[in-house]
Amino acid sequence: AADKINLIPQDFFAELCEQIIQHLNHKISGVNTAELCQRIQTSGIEINVGDLAKIVNVVSFLFSTAARNNLSTEELVTTLGNAVSTLPKHAVQVIRHVWNEQGKSISVSEDARNTATVGQFVDIKWKLGVAMSSDTCRSLKYPYVTVTLKVADPSGQITDKTFEMTIPQFKNFFRQFKEMAAVLETV
Repeated sequence: AADKINLIPQDFFAELCEQIIQHLNHKISGVNTAELCQRIQTSGIEINVGDLAKIVNVVSFLFSTAARNNLSTEELVTTLGNAVSTLPKHAVQVIRHVWNEQGKSISVSEDARNTATVGQFVDIKWKLGVAMSSDTCRSLKYPYVTVTLKVADPSGQITDKTFEMTIPQFKNFFRQFKEMAAVLETV
């Protein structure tokens, strides 16, 4: 990941680090790597979403480990210098600055550690469609529901999960959500 960090301009890397800190503080649901990657590519830098996601994972691990070990800014920078000699100088400067400004705000409660292995729901979108025909059947008129879930994984990377359901599957899905809502009302 260090060689890919070298490609990212300092301002984008600083934004990435700040978003990671915000995610670790539960202020945002995750880092939108697709949107950030597109902006970096628009600026003329060739990087793909997968490489940016790896960088997010590495920096997220770095900050969360530093918080768990209650490292000072100097201890973090010294540890980085000892462990990662290939990390670009501008990246170390950004990490130092962001950690110095916001690092101590990272909460490392037991609850936060326990929920760190589970993804987090961000958004849901749906649409109703009708398949009119296919190459094997001229007249389908087959209704379906397409659902897109936006989910932040434990590292903060936001991904979309899209799936289709038949109307009976959707009715079952809806019934289960009503059951969950009814249970939540009793809590």
